[in-house]
Amino acid sequence: MNKKLILFWSLLVLNISCFAQVNLTNLTHGNSSQSHVFRYTNPITRDTSLSMRDYCIIKVRDKWYCTGTSNPIWTGPNPGVRLLVSDDLIHWRQYSWLIDASKLPADCPYNGRFWAPEIHFIKNKYWLTVNSGKVTAEDPKGMKTHGIWLFSSDSVTGPYKLVNGPLTSQYNNDATLFEDEDGQTYLYCSGNGLFQAKIDLNTGKLTTPIQKFLDKKQLGWTEWMVGGIEAPFLTKKEGTYFMFFSTWTRGYEIGLLKSKSPLGPWKLASPEPIFGTRKKGYRQELAISGGYADLKYQDTEDPYCEAASNSLFTGPDGKLWSSCHYLMYKKRPYPYSQTFEPWELTPEMGIEPVHYKNGMFYINGPTWTEQIVNY
Repeated sequence: MNKKLILFWSLLVLNISCFAQVNLTNLTHGNSSQSHVFRYTNPITRDTSLSMRDYCIIKVRDKWYCTGTSNPIWTGPNPGVRLLVSDDLIHWRQYSWLIDASKLPADCPYNGRFWAPEIHFIKNKYWLTVNSGKVTAEDPKGMKTHGIWLFSSDSVTGPYKLVNGPLTSQYNNDATLFEDEDGQTYLYCSGNGLFQAKIDLNTGKLTTPIQKFLDKKQLGWTEWMVGGIEAPFLTKKEGTYFMFFSTWTRGYEIGLLKSKSPLGPWKLASPEPIFGTRKKGYRQELAISGGYADLKYQDTEDPYCEAASNSLFTGPDGKLWSSCHYLMYKKRPYPYSQTFEPWELTPEMGIEPVHYKNGMFYINGPTWTEQIVNY
């Protein structure tokens, strides 16, 4: 056989062998272009022992941690601030109590209802905000002194040390923190409207006066806010500040504000809520007492009566996701089962991916069937 032909066939066999070996290696060990699939079905938690409101998730390395408002929610003091942990964002377990109310001294000024705690990683530390007050015989729920308390830790799991509190001299709730690209830090909160201020985290002192910038019945604003607004959460994208917030007027929905400055002026990014559930027959007593029972709107098709009070976190695909508490509607129509499991009577964790397109954030759902995310 011609030597050139022999050389040609030898090189061809060698190349095929190398190609097969490379592809075998990619299949067995994976590579940077390997695709992944994440499947989830809301509510994520279906366990009364893990039930909370206002779920706030933070990803640290390869784990997700979560805190929120523990039960009992409305009737008086609750056990404190708990921390859940998950390796896969699906299976959650109790990790610890960041604040254990049973271990607080009798004179502790924040031993009441621990509402809407959040954890933020800023300036190489973990910052915990929680809203609470002092329980007394005259004020068994601690609402007269209910305010914002700031704690810090070198680890997401604690221990957390008190930095300062209460941060304001008035009733405020649902506190959240935001660090801008220039290192400035900001506090946002609710309390019969939405409030904002600059804050020095190291001292826990506000460096600008607390300012109310949006009221639920602000002149010229939309009617779906008139019942109440709360739970701000801030992010920045392409030079614009976006503030997610919740309203319980028509059920529990999420609205979106935007601004070119972290202190406003703010305007609605969308004329309608970008997410949530609407149920005409839910909380009718509040609608009647608030004077908005005559609002006209269509019920959403989902089985929930609440799907809001959200926070943002890094999901399995490395992108923004939203966490909320989802609560089943006791009057949910057919084809949903009219028989309720115990967990369906308590608020449970719900998660959804957050999408951004053409200068606007979107959240599809709330979902209640299996969802598949490819990345």
